[in-house]
Formats: sequence, C-alpha cells, structure tokens
Amino acid sequence: MIDKFINILINKKSRNSDDVREKLGVLGGIFGIICNLILCGIKFFVGALTGSVSITADAVNNLSDAGSGIVTIAGTKLANKPVDEKHPFGHGRIEYISALIVSFFIFIMSFELGKSSVQKIIAPQEIKLNIWYIAVLAVAILIKLFMAHINGILYKKTDNVNLKAVRQDSLNDCLATGATIGALLISSLTPFKRADGIIGLLVAVIIFFAGINIVKDISGRLLGQAPSEELVKKIENIMMSEEQIIGVHDLIIHDYGVGRIIASAHAEVPSTADIVEIHNVIDRVERKISKELKIVICIHMDPIVVNDERVEKYKALTRKIIGEISEDYSFHDFRIIDSQAHTNLIFDLNVPYEKNKTSAEILVELRNRFQTVDKNINLIVTVEHSYV
Repeated sequence: MIDKFINILINKKSRNSDDVREKLGVLGGIFGIICNLILCGIKFFVGALTGSVSITADAVNNLSDAGSGIVTIAGTKLANKPVDEKHPFGHGRIEYISALIVSFFIFIMSFELGKSSVQKIIAPQEIKLNIWYIAVLAVAILIKLFMAHINGILYKKTDNVNLKAVRQDSLNDCLATGATIGALLISSLTPFKRADGIIGLLVAVIIFFAGINIVKDISGRLLGQAPSEELVKKIENIMMSEEQIIGVHDLIIHDYGVGRIIASAHAEVPSTADIVEIHNVIDRVERKISKELKIVICIHMDPIVVNDERVEKYKALTRKIIGEISEDYSFHDFRIIDSQAHTNLIFDLNVPYEKNKTSAEILVELRNRFQTVDKNINLIVTVEHSYV
C-alpha cells in the first residue's frame, strides 16, 4: 500500500535518478511536519480543555519536532544541487550535516527529559490519573510509530541519513511517551511517587545513547569511513571478470554523498600484454563500474611477470612465509631484481589495522624468516594498511 502511494507521487520517467531520491527525502520531511503539527494541535486542544500544563508543554515539543522535517527537506534539496566551480564533487555531504542538526534535536530532548526527571526524583509530585491524558499519549505513540515506519521505508529506498535520524527521533518519542504512561499508572496506583522521575531518567539515558549512535554513523561518513564489504566485492568482481586482469589491490573509495562516489584501484596485468589492448580493457571496466555502480573510478595498470619459474618460486616462498606470520597478511607488486651480492625481493605487504605490531617489528620478523631459508635474499618491503 505504502509503496503504491510512493510510486504515484514519483514520475516513472525519472525512476532511479537523483530526482527520485530528492522527492522521497522531501516526502519524508513533509510527512513529518504534517504529523507533528497534527499532534501539536491535538495536544493544545486537550491541554486547553483539561487545563493540563504538561500536555500543552508536550504540544510545544511536537512543534519543535516539525523543525526536523524542515531540516530534512532543506538538507535533501541542497545535497542534490549539481556540481559547480567550487564544488566539483557536488554537494552530497550537506545531507550528512543536516542529519547532524536533526541528531542535535535528539540530544536536546534527552537533556530536557533528564533535567525534568531529576527534579521529579528530588521533589516528587502528586499525580492524578487523567483519562484524557492517557488517551492523548496513546494516540501520540500510534502516530509516532507510523512516522517511524514510513521514515524507515524511505530510508531503505534512499539511504538518506536524515530520514534515519528522524526515524530514531520518532522511536525515542514513543519510548518517552510509553514510559510516561507507565510512570503515570505506577505513581497514581501505588505509593511510589518517584517512579515518574526514575523511569524518565532511564529513558533520557537511552535516548542519549541512541543519539550518540546516530552521530557516529554520520561522522563516519563525513570523515571517510571504510566502504562496505559488499561494495568492495562488487568492484573487484567487475574488474576480475576481465581475463587480462589477474589481480586487484590498493582500492580507494571516497564518499562525497550517496551517488557521488570516486574510486581508484590498481589492476595487475601481464607484463607481456599489448599495452593498447590492456588500455581498452581498463576503459571498458571503468565504464562498466560507472554504469552499474554509479562510481567514477580511475584504474592504474600494474604490469607483473607471469609464467616465469624463478618468479613463481620466490613468490610461493614469500606467500608461505607471510602466511606463517599471519593469514590476514597479503602482498602485491612482487618483483625480483638481482644485484652482485643479493637477490632483491620487492613487494608491498598489506597489514590489517587491528594488528598490534609496528611496521618495524613486522619487517624484522619477516627478514629473519627469509634469512633462515636463504641468506642471499634481501627484502625491500613497503608495509601498508588496506584502504578498505
């Protein structure tokens, strides 16, 4: 039902374009504004009818929540602005900045709820059970759950982090309101008057950490987090689908916002291959990645010696020794250069970030192991960490 409604709002001719993504983001923002204004109106009416200050205050909170929808709309539209002279990679990261603003609203809610909860713990108040109050809070939970559901659907379709943040904000409101109902029942039906404050403080802490998780996600994208294993695998599979490409390494991916990804990689090719033919292969792969994954990629050719018994012998020895040190290590750009005194083995050693050893310690261990096999071997190794 919801998918059909979304399809009606979107022009089929522009399906899979940036415009569709913008429309869905704006739709989520407008939906949030409307729902929060409805809640605000209901609570103001009931607050005036019953004289409840707390319901009226909650109405103001919903009015501020509508601001999240405005931020979502603004961030989504600005992020979809085309490239210009000063921003050759587009404006996609504005979306992350606007999502940080939405997460700021979550922290404000956590702080205000925590502050009022502490006050209620210090000076508990007599709470009278009001059926109107319970009814309004129950309706608010249902509307907020529906908002979270819609924003979750739109987030899956767009990967718009603003929608993810607004979804979390709606779930936080449900949690806080549900806790309010529970505390109201406990405080009204039992002698334990501090239940309202204690439950409120617990919910405030939960909301705070939910906000922290949202900020972590957004800041990771802004700072340049590692790409997903799925995306890396897709790029590598497309590159390795070409017979002339026999290895891939040094894949680097820069995220400038959804649909604005720049990448580079090294493709190992036979040193005996025709350079014009290889160039055509690389061009073909770059176009295929651009078409299928919407990624602009630049691929560097690394010619390597193949079908050489001596090279394969030393490469097998290197693979064996590195594997004995750690199965997580890998190497590439392997070459042999002979000198009068030594056989120089030159390669790059890829080491995961989580390893505790320093580069110097790794090189010492590596050289010692090679020396026990052949004292004439001299290692020229560059220790590096993976970009993915």
